[in-house]
Amino acid sequence: MNRAVPRRGLLAAGALIVGFSFSNRARAQLAGGGEGGAGPPVTAPHLPGSLRSTPWLDAWIRIAADGAITVFTGKAELGQGIRTALLQVAAEELDVPPSTITLVTADTERTPDEGLTAGSHSMQDSGMALRNAAANVRLLLTRAAAEGWKVAPATLATTGTGHVRAADGRTRPYAELAADLSLHVEAVPDAPLRSPAEFRTMNHHLPRLDIPGKLTGAQAFLQDMRLPGMLHARVVRGPSVGTRLRDPAWAEVAATPGIVATVRDGAFAAIVAEREWTAITALRRLQDTPQERSGPPLPGMDPAATLKALPAREITILEQAGPGGTARHRVRARFTRPWISHGSIGPSCAIALFQDGRLTIWTHSQGTFDVRRVAADLLRLPENRVHAIHVEGSGCYGQNGADDVAAEAARIAVAVPGRPIRLQWMREQEFGWEPLGPAMVTELEAALDERNRIISWRHEVWSNPHNNRPVDAGGVLVGGEVASPFPPPEPKPIPMPEGDGSRNSNPLYALQDMHVVYHFLPEMPLRVSALRSLGAHLNVFSIESMFDELAAAARIDPLALRLAHMEDPRARAVMAHGAERFAWSSRPRGDGRRGCGMGFARYKNLGAYCAVFLEIEAERETGRIAVRRAVAAVDCGQVVSPDGVRNQIEGAIVQSLSWATQEAMAFDAGQRLGFDWSSYPILRFRDVPDLVEVHLLDQPNQPFLGAAEAGQGPTSAALANALADATGKRMRDMPLSPARVKQAMGAI
Repeated sequence: MNRAVPRRGLLAAGALIVGFSFSNRARAQLAGGGEGGAGPPVTAPHLPGSLRSTPWLDAWIRIAADGAITVFTGKAELGQGIRTALLQVAAEELDVPPSTITLVTADTERTPDEGLTAGSHSMQDSGMALRNAAANVRLLLTRAAAEGWKVAPATLATTGTGHVRAADGRTRPYAELAADLSLHVEAVPDAPLRSPAEFRTMNHHLPRLDIPGKLTGAQAFLQDMRLPGMLHARVVRGPSVGTRLRDPAWAEVAATPGIVATVRDGAFAAIVAEREWTAITALRRLQDTPQERSGPPLPGMDPAATLKALPAREITILEQAGPGGTARHRVRARFTRPWISHGSIGPSCAIALFQDGRLTIWTHSQGTFDVRRVAADLLRLPENRVHAIHVEGSGCYGQNGADDVAAEAARIAVAVPGRPIRLQWMREQEFGWEPLGPAMVTELEAALDERNRIISWRHEVWSNPHNNRPVDAGGVLVGGEVASPFPPPEPKPIPMPEGDGSRNSNPLYALQDMHVVYHFLPEMPLRVSALRSLGAHLNVFSIESMFDELAAAARIDPLALRLAHMEDPRARAVMAHGAERFAWSSRPRGDGRRGCGMGFARYKNLGAYCAVFLEIEAERETGRIAVRRAVAAVDCGQVVSPDGVRNQIEGAIVQSLSWATQEAMAFDAGQRLGFDWSSYPILRFRDVPDLVEVHLLDQPNQPFLGAAEAGQGPTSAALANALADATGKRMRDMPLSPARVKQAMGAI
């Protein structure tokens, strides 16, 4: 719902949002940025999380004279509930009620630059930083009270209400203690953390802070924002990346009542109007003209044929010789994933205001600080004259059009100074212009000996880069269209252990004679960039499918084969717990329609552990796959928000099922063809699993492990394994669409 709100209300809402970004890709890789954004240099490597780059306590926490506590984070609320979880972390270690804290997120003039909100790094980086920063502040407050009372700090305690209490019952409020205390000091790594046995906030349910507005129709998203005097803009391009309009009716449109300006700079063009509908109708008139291909023809839709024909840079991920042996069973297989859209429910949007030589951008990009850098580069402004503020957008994990639209709004705003410019892409523009999730191909070969031990393992993966998030003007569409275009960035792979196309290609299992190669493909026939979980989706799909194929060849239980090759005790516990909750040993066996399957991975081999078990039924007549039960077991270290983790895994299961069964961007030689929800279908409510259970294995006082992307690979793998169990036919090419399922079942 769109509502007019006063400026004060907008700023208050914006002050409760989170974001993340870096200074260049190399720094991001050093700092664990996860998806190749830019990031600040590490200056305190002995500290946990993002304290390594921003060790000063007052960058994270401030206590005012009236006792008001403000906490700052560089991570963004993207619908994953991180705003609530980070508030719980800070409240727990400060030992205050969550209601007494104001959380400020991703604002280039207020918060630390933590890099991208991506790669399941929010809890691992910002969560660990906030937990330790808050513990440091609580330690300083306690020491200040001890000094004032002339007692030993060990005799004091905090009360849960923002006070320090002495053994004799005396108390002093944090506000009074903080008045004479500077927090501009570096954190120490060993500040005592609160015991899980005493938790008041962490590992307890706290209602999500972002949900009420979304349920009631209040201003919840950037798309809802309205500023006084705001104008509406639309960008004019061909329908798909690499196309252009041949002869738009610019003179006619410019004379239309309500059109404030037309902005043209090289090949970049936009219209600005007083009312949004005026801008839309003008856009439709301009689009009413023939189009032509401005780039090279698009390739065929076969991922294997397209990708394997491209020049590759071979990167050895893993080379581990083994004793070898005589192979009793050998399996070779190829697995593919198509190009996938982000499919954001709300098309990308941004608001920009250029006034008195300063530019302010409200953005839902996952890299707020990068938005500032890109705009400064594009407009040749000093960075300190660009202010970027993260405001939640309606749905995206990965690089959709948010970065592009922010840069475009900025370019339009400087041409129409003094008025806020709201730019939103149309639905078909979002599908036509955003970067796609890269298609991928894997080829695996593995062998079992007579003892059912895996004695050789070969894994090759072909993929374009996944880390094309912009850190300068060359990374956005408008940067290549302006009269003085910016060069596109050089494609680079993300090094392991994070990886991009190589992510999770190195099995966590203890295998012999392993050889893993990443065929990195810098030439991109389509515009691609990060999509949630990057290469882990297909790599886990491939590894876990291969385990089931080996188990089938040897006629042994797939879970038993996994456990026989897993030495990590936490991984074993997750698989065993999930199997117990699913009743794996007594599961329905494949009967031609029904079947069960499992998938497991530790995300990036350094994040959360996740095992997913599915029971499915395949309909021979329609090819539809009905998921009857989905059971997941997750170990993400110390749990902060149990409901939040469950939400994330439930969402991962649903999204992964959508990818695995429905989604593929169609295109011909001229353009993309998926422009709406009929030509690019996603999972519907009727296809959501009948029952979903998520079971958490809490690890008290263990580091937080990112959980948001842990379920994508295991779920798609579990689905493929369950389908093979049900039908006796192994399907290796996603999507496992109704047509392909019908064909596999012999119905067509």
